[in-house]
Order: sequence, then structure tokens, then C-alpha cells
Amino acid sequence: MMLSSRRTRMITALAAAAMLAIAVGCGGSAEPTGGESAAVTQPAGGEENARTLAIPGEQGGAMPPGHPPTGQGGDVVWDVPSSWTTETPSSNMRVAQYRVPGTAGDGECVVFYFGPGQGGDPVANARRWANQFSQPDGSSPMDAMKMDSIPGAHLEASLVEVTGTYDGGMTMTAAPAEPQPGWMLLGGIVVGPDAPWFFKFTGPEATVRENHDAFVDMLESVRVES
Repeated sequence: MMLSSRRTRMITALAAAAMLAIAVGCGGSAEPTGGESAAVTQPAGGEENARTLAIPGEQGGAMPPGHPPTGQGGDVVWDVPSSWTTETPSSNMRVAQYRVPGTAGDGECVVFYFGPGQGGDPVANARRWANQFSQPDGSSPMDAMKMDSIPGAHLEASLVEVTGTYDGGMTMTAAPAEPQPGWMLLGGIVVGPDAPWFFKFTGPEATVRENHDAFVDMLESVRVES
């Protein structure tokens, strides 16, 4: 009986191995996969996320600058402040880009859209933006960050504010970005019909403060047009 039992176990093991080999040879997998979700999961919003995501408007025809489509039952549009200059995005990581004039020098506002299920929640993005700043007294950037909702907006929107020395964020070269003391960030996170839209306005603090109301007005104007 012992010998028969061992033979049975050996035959069973050989049969299982043969089935596994056939499955792998036919394109199967020894373990279940997470499908597409593993491939598209990315960290919280920021320029590096957009490297692997299609930019809205590139596949569906040209749209006016700053008004890219969502592809979900309408276009997400907004009103650009009249004093701002619409620029061609400096990389395909950006949906829209604006030069913002001010007494302390120009600032820059860029817009990101990462697609459904991408970009992270508002709080995670606010913390990420805050961590791009250091404080003169060495305190936590979280202490310098302010985050509020925008009650007058067409879509659910949040406003993030932080000041300090800006580390420059992402760069397109291996060289680190040059720190910018006395800078400010206004961040807008607008919940679109299928995914959040991220508006990041940085520049000398005086310039950003001068354009604070214009930036908020732009966030309030974000809407869906069919």
C-alpha cells in the first residue's frame, strides 16, 4: 500500500507539472495577475505621472489652448485670466501652460490631467506640493500649507497655498532644479466628471499673491461643456 500511495502522488505531481507547462506555453500564467490596474497605478499627482499617460486632445483633434477634452460626455473648459499668456506646453507632460506676469517677475501656471483613477486624492497632492518647499526656520512644510474648498466653483474644487523656498519640482535634465527662495505655490484640484484636474501656479511670492484672485476665478470657472 505504501508503494502504491507513493506512485499515486508521483503521477499526480507529474500531471500537474504537465498542465502548468501547457498553460505557460499557451501564454498563461502560473499566478493570477491584476490585469491593467497594476500597469496604471501611479503615485500622487505631479509631472512625473503624466509621462506614461496620453494627454487629452492629442488623439481627438485640436482644441483651443487651455481647453482640452475629457472624452467623457463633454469638454472640461475654463476661463483664462486676460493678463495671462497662453503658451505651448514645454513638454507632453502638461495639458496647458500659462505665463503669469507680476511685479516680482513672471510666474507659471501649468495644468495636468492623468485620466480616470489616476492622480491621487486632493490631500495627498496638497502634501506633495507642500513638500516641494522648505521653510527658513526649518519647520515642517505641512505647517506652512493651507488647504480650503472653493464654494463658488462649478465643480468640486480645492485651493492649496504654501510659501518658502521652492525646490523647482521636476526637471527635464539630470541636473537638480535650482532652489527659489521667497516663492509661493497656489494649487488647484478640480474634480472632473471622470478624473481630477490639477492646476499648479508657482512664482515669486509677490507675483503669485497679485494673481491670487485671478487664479481662484479660473478655478471657479472650470466646467463641463457638451
